[in-house]
Amino acid sequence: MQYSFRWYGPKDPVKLTDIRQSNADYIVTSLHQIPTGEKWNYTDVENRINLINKSNNDYANKLKWNVVESIPVHNDIKLRKNNFKKYIANYKDTIVNIAKNKIPIICYNFMPIIDWTRTQLDLQLPTDGLALRFSYVQIIIFEKYILKLNNLENRYSDELLAEASNQYKLMSNSDLENLKFSVMGGLPAAEKKYTIEEFKEMLLSYKDIDNNELKNNFSEFLKEIIPVAEENNIKMALHPDDPPISLFGLPRIVSNHKDYQFVLDQYKSNNNGITFCTGSLASNFNNDIYKMFDHFKDKIHFIHLRNITIEKDNISFIESDHLEGDIDFVKIINMILIEEKKRKENNQDYHIPMRPDHGHSLLDDKKKKLNPGYSCIGRMKGLAEIRGIIKALDNEKSQT
Repeated sequence: MQYSFRWYGPKDPVKLTDIRQSNADYIVTSLHQIPTGEKWNYTDVENRINLINKSNNDYANKLKWNVVESIPVHNDIKLRKNNFKKYIANYKDTIVNIAKNKIPIICYNFMPIIDWTRTQLDLQLPTDGLALRFSYVQIIIFEKYILKLNNLENRYSDELLAEASNQYKLMSNSDLENLKFSVMGGLPAAEKKYTIEEFKEMLLSYKDIDNNELKNNFSEFLKEIIPVAEENNIKMALHPDDPPISLFGLPRIVSNHKDYQFVLDQYKSNNNGITFCTGSLASNFNNDIYKMFDHFKDKIHFIHLRNITIEKDNISFIESDHLEGDIDFVKIINMILIEEKKRKENNQDYHIPMRPDHGHSLLDDKKKKLNPGYSCIGRMKGLAEIRGIIKALDNEKSQT
């Protein structure tokens, strides 16, 4: 695997020199300063590469940008309304300019309105570290008491609504502000920070869009971008919904095995592939991630390794230590290594880019203002644990 680390650019509190000390070899980044929908020019990408190269200086470990994560897809494209043709044209031009700068992979998603969602960014762990958490009941509280949406009984059972009401009564104003911040823009890669009214307006814009309509819109988007990716030797790696369940009554179309099969069937091309995010996929209790990996392994262009512990309701979860959650990391990493070996034997590019996805806030990082989930120490710990598993598995195979 290509050991990679996500970096949020010059404003990221985690610096390139920090990442180099983690023993990562590659940088996964995006041009977050460019508004969603606008084209990335060749020089925009080149300047970021030059910045990374400049940081390398005389270090033996020279970091290299290997994956763009991500080019955000404008909501007009998802809705197929308003300026969607302009934004698709910009997206295609951006793919070309990334290719000209010799970055081979683009990770992207098709989640409506907002990117990944959590309800708490600072869950106190028994170790005194801090973790991210997703609570389904807290989402209901957000909808009912912060957004003040009506007709929630059409989506939620009386039991869930009662539980939300009981929890709400125990929450302080500070708790509610933290919930609002967590959902509406506290996470990194949240390209748009919504007000409550803006959020509600976006929800209204999707009121006539169901799963089938969103799938059709995505299929049309694929037909536009994959030929460009093919012409420019770019691998498009679609990230799953996070979490892979419906939120706010919105459709979610990249949540399970059937969804990914639909995506790959819409445009049969090696350039139309997936980002295999263990934590996202496993947070849907019904997903068998080992079966999914085995079935889609030929189309996996990028890997996120993150672990989760699902709570008693089988829908809420905590982001756990990389080796301590519900996912058997030894098993999934062994499957990845076997797939890389097969690709090597078939004379294919076989080193799949991987990054340790998220990490707890630990030690001195707890005192710093960091992107939630993207502390340096927590991810470095995760990468070290992953490297240890790989080393152990390689040694075991060499002795048999």
